[in-house]
Amino acid sequence: MVLKRAEWPEPDEYAIAIASKVANYGAYVLLPAYGDKEGFIHISEVSSTWVRNIRNHIHEKQRVVVKVLQVDTHKKHIDCSLRRVSTEARRIKNNEWKRAQKAEKLLELVAKEHEMTIDEIYESIGWPIEDFFGEIYRGLERAADQGEAAFAEVKADKELRRQVAELAKARIEIPSVEIDGEMTIHVPGPVGIEVIRGALSDGLEKGQDKKGSSVEIYALGSPRYKLRIVSPDYKEAEDILSLILNSVTGAVEGSGGTISWKRK
Repeated sequence: MVLKRAEWPEPDEYAIAIASKVANYGAYVLLPAYGDKEGFIHISEVSSTWVRNIRNHIHEKQRVVVKVLQVDTHKKHIDCSLRRVSTEARRIKNNEWKRAQKAEKLLELVAKEHEMTIDEIYESIGWPIEDFFGEIYRGLERAADQGEAAFAEVKADKELRRQVAELAKARIEIPSVEIDGEMTIHVPGPVGIEVIRGALSDGLEKGQDKKGSSVEIYALGSPRYKLRIVSPDYKEAEDILSLILNSVTGAVEGSGGTISWKRK
């Protein structure tokens, strides 16, 4: 179980789901992050290709990533889709889920010591960590690296902060996440190369503002440019990638150019 603060998911949100019943017309799923609320995947939302046998795509007890289409809180009904989940969205959500599970196991240890329920430990320190860092596990990684000082501004009991930080330092190994890919950039006209240089320079500067991460951008031979990001946190790496690509794209397209990105 991995708790979510919201009682219901939002439309267009990606969620982990467990198939509870599969029929010819669709599949019923449970959303564990939302108290095992039930969702439904109509057969038309199972695959973008013709579904000959629905169980070739989903079967009972299978864990899948779904996209939430509609939520009716009065009827307690959630429409979901499998076919609208891209490979990248599935990868990111599964990674996020695994990190949330690791965070919850650590919080459970602290809860047990204080004879608290899992809901109580989340309210006492889990959600405050998420409020400050954007994700509980990201906060635990910071504590594993910096100790209790990482939680100095987290609004929680000092003793709880100390215990969670000590556990994080003892149990969490700081990972290294790498994003590697190529940008292909074209800007027409005599000042095109200067526009590209300026766009890449500005993008690099924005990416390097994030402490603890490293960013490289260099030419592979016009119009191809390498972008490499190394970070201790996967979400931060993705945030840096978005920051750089948005910056470079804005400058390039603003000068009548084009840009494409291909992840390795």
